[in-house]
Amino acid sequence: MMLKKPDVPALLRQYGLHPDKRLGQNFLLDQAALEHIAEAAEIHPDDTVLEIGPGLGSLTVLLAARARQVVAVELDADLIPPLRRVLAGSTNVRLEQGDILALNPATLMDEPGYLVVANIPYYITSALMRHLLEASRPPRRLVLTLQREVAERICAGPGDMSLLALSVQVYGEPRIAGHIPAGAFYPPPKVDSAILRVDLFSEPLFPGPLLNPFFRLIKAGFSQKRKTLRNALAGGLGWKAAQADLLLAQAQVDPMRRAETLGFAEWQRLVQAYLPLAAA
Repeated sequence: MMLKKPDVPALLRQYGLHPDKRLGQNFLLDQAALEHIAEAAEIHPDDTVLEIGPGLGSLTVLLAARARQVVAVELDADLIPPLRRVLAGSTNVRLEQGDILALNPATLMDEPGYLVVANIPYYITSALMRHLLEASRPPRRLVLTLQREVAERICAGPGDMSLLALSVQVYGEPRIAGHIPAGAFYPPPKVDSAILRVDLFSEPLFPGPLLNPFFRLIKAGFSQKRKTLRNALAGGLGWKAAQADLLLAQAQVDPMRRAETLGFAEWQRLVQAYLPLAAA
């Protein structure tokens, strides 16, 4: 059964609801933007999609028309009755009420290789991406509507790297698939948005045992952004400056550089040099 596009303002009035700022609720109403998100996901008819924060189902109905199954997780219990009405008669949408950050994706999704497609509340961006990327059953692709500035930061290269960019790019390849103006939402947020697509690698760039040392090093490296790597690593790792100098020398990285200038090859050398020093 083909689901109809919901009339979001009418549903809100009928159920006496208002967008909840505390939950970051900005309902995407622009049909062209919604279709752009669905197209960016490249959904095949046998795909299963995890949607986070379906709201009143504007994106859900498009996903359901393309996918074998949609699992939609909504935090706001007040939205469940009108959402059930929008999805009434659907045979391939499963609605779950709960906090995605408290749920294990492996228990929600029966098979590996699923997609995540969502217009998410901006305030959970970092926590949600880490939750999904580190899951025991991760998706094969993420397509998320994010604050434009954050999406651009995630896609940055050496010279403009950030902790967030490295934390995502170690798991997959991000790119911006489109832009959405603030006026496409109700109520409009204060910033424009971007559609971020991340295609996950079959394995992270660092093998399992090296992931924790990698994250330890990048957190230390970015712990004091305006300081050189030598000082940031010493402070972040609780080391003396001489130890940081030795680490950087063994990795062949200039101690006067800053963390945002390093690429993955340099972080890989730092991890390899770090392991014996940390064990000593």
